[in-house]
This record gives sequence, C-alpha cells and structure tokens, in this order.
Amino acid sequence: MPTDHELFNLIKETYPLVPKDEFISNTDTKLKQMARNLDKKRKAKKWSIASAGMIFCIMAFSWVFFFNGKETINNTLSSINQNQSAAPIYEKAPTILINHSHNRESFTSLINVDDPDLAHHKSKNITLVGERLAKSLEEEQIYSFHNKTDIIGLLNEREMEYFQAYQVARGPLTKVLEENKGIKMILDIHRDSSSREVTTVELNGKKYAKIAFVNSKSSEKFKENNAFAKLLHQKLEKKYPGLSRGVIVKSQEKQSTYNHDLLGQSVLINIGGVENTLEEEYRTADILANVIGEVMGEM
Repeated sequence: MPTDHELFNLIKETYPLVPKDEFISNTDTKLKQMARNLDKKRKAKKWSIASAGMIFCIMAFSWVFFFNGKETINNTLSSINQNQSAAPIYEKAPTILINHSHNRESFTSLINVDDPDLAHHKSKNITLVGERLAKSLEEEQIYSFHNKTDIIGLLNEREMEYFQAYQVARGPLTKVLEENKGIKMILDIHRDSSSREVTTVELNGKKYAKIAFVNSKSSEKFKENNAFAKLLHQKLEKKYPGLSRGVIVKSQEKQSTYNHDLLGQSVLINIGGVENTLEEEYRTADILANVIGEVMGEM
C-alpha cells in the first residue's frame, strides 16, 4: 500500500483536469435556468402575499361599511377610551355621602301605578335619582360615595316598623364614614308623598321637581345642620327662584334625628314627590349638583 507521501507525489504529477467546452456550456445553461426558476418562485411568493393583503383590505372595507363594522369599531374604541380616561366615582376619595334611608320610594309614572301608596319598588326607585346626582357631582369634579344599601329590605328582614328605617340606616352610614374620613356632607335623598301641584315647578319652559330641605331639632348638631340647609336653600333661591320649598324643621316629641348628628353638614332632601317623572327628578338633581359645587368651592 502506498504511503501518504507517495500518494501526494502522485497527485502532483497528475495532469490538470480541464473540463470540456460542452460540459461548461451545459452547466452554465442549467445554472441560469435554476436562477430563473428561483426568481419566478420569489416573484410568485411576493404576488401571493400582496394579493392576500389586498383581499384582506377589501374584506375589512366591506365589513366596516356594509355589515355594521364601523359601529363595532367605534364602540370598541369608545370603551377603551372610557376605561383609560373616565375615572370611576369611587376611585377618588369621596367628599359627599349620598344616602337613601327610604331607598324603595318610587314614582307612580315609573312603575305604572295609580295609587301613590303603592309607589315603592326594589330597584326602580329614588336610588336612581341619587345615582344621577353622583354623576352630576362628578362633572363638577366632586366625588361621592353613593350608598345603595337596601335599608327597607333589612327593615323587613328584622321585622321592624317603617319609622325605624333611620335606626337601621345608622349602621351602614357609620361604617362608610369610618372608612372615608374625607366625607364632609351627608345628603339623605328622598321623594315627598305630596301631590304633583306641590312638588313641581316650571322654569324656562321645563318642568322640575321641587326641593325641600328637612332637619330634625333632635340632632345634637341641629344648628350646624340647619345652617347648612339654609345655605343650600339660599343658593338655589338665588339662581333658580321657586325651585326650593325652603327648610322644614321637625320638632315633634321623640323626633328621629335622621342621623344628622353624625355630621354637621347633614340634611334630608326631598327631591320632588311621588307623582313627578324621572326626567323632572334628573333635571333637579343636575341643578342641585351645581349648587353643591358652589358651596364646596367656598368651603
């Protein structure tokens, strides 16, 4: 067997391998053909991608303008925008506590009843007015805690009398105040049982639910409570004459404090009455929020 050295010398002495012209020509032709085929494949791939993109655009265009896609997109964008920019009412520290000691008080027109005594409902009730007030206050950059505890439900569970609603409401109120030290006002929102003639006023061609402020002389903080109610009344009377029915002071024997003793700036507010419409209630709630905004700005 030849050694590596002998093999190496043999390779050096071998004649150079020179391919024939025919081999070179055929190889050149095949390489050019392969290059052309690869180029065609690349162009076909690019065209396929471009076509797919064009088809997708046409389908998207059709969906937006012919199949309510535009509305869906707008709703989605609106939802995203709201989530990013609109802070929930309870996200910032509340300064006002909106309460409803008689939370099931409703309206004859809202629940389609003729008898005012039957105008009570578990969900379609005065809490809707409180919710509107909370939203209107937020537009004034005032944040509230809207307490929606079903006080009347608790009252029924405990087999207590209707007049004891304020006693039941005191627990939830106290808890909210303990957890939200920045609260400066308690507004206990009700509706009156008086007839429409007493609780409605027309201002600039529109009907509004009148407001009545109610205080209890039994409250330890009666002087503060009464001064607060009078201030709200005066502000309303100045801007919207006739909208406020004034301040009513309850001084009966064994009169409930309405829990006004929990905070100096507390007041029971009757917004309209049993025969007012929800639209009339909302209009007044918007005005009340504006007036409260002025009062808060002066504090």
